[in-house]
Amino acid sequence: MTELARIVEALLFLSPEPVSVERLADACEVGEGEIVEALARLREHYAEGWRGVVLREVAGGFTLATDPVAERAARRLLARPRTAPLTQAQAECLAIVAYLQPVSRPEIARIRGVASESAVGTLIERGLIEEAGRSQFGAVMYRTTELFERLFGLRGLDELPDVSAFDPTPEEEGELRERLLRAGEQRANA
Repeated sequence: MTELARIVEALLFLSPEPVSVERLADACEVGEGEIVEALARLREHYAEGWRGVVLREVAGGFTLATDPVAERAARRLLARPRTAPLTQAQAECLAIVAYLQPVSRPEIARIRGVASESAVGTLIERGLIEEAGRSQFGAVMYRTTELFERLFGLRGLDELPDVSAFDPTPEEEGELRERLLRAGEQRANA
């Protein structure tokens, strides 16, 4: 392994967040092409399969992560009080923001058919969504955060599951279709 690859490995080890090629190049005072080569060497090194760490590309950057084979043992070792799982309302709001961002709270409420202030507030507190400006009517718009991408293991939003793979019952599909069509019309007229 080259000296640059070792330096990049150390930087990834030290960083609590994924690091972009650009930031790595800046820190190492080399070109981005050299960083890409160093990352390729690291990827080969970790691909040998005898290490407990893997190189992953997540949320627009690179990070070192635990090899999936060690996940259960790592969870037991590092067990701590867990954050409560998302409620159904929070999950619905998060999905709406992820797929329609930027989107306002009134739009979220129209799509869900119920008020969503509490669920949106919790998602903001957990750092999964953030403000993304204001609509022409002054409503706060929301988008997902890098934390959302990291927690869901996404390199970018283009890796979100295809909504056409969702297989609702005919009744659910009709209700969902009506809500989305109404929301889409309102958005188009805004």
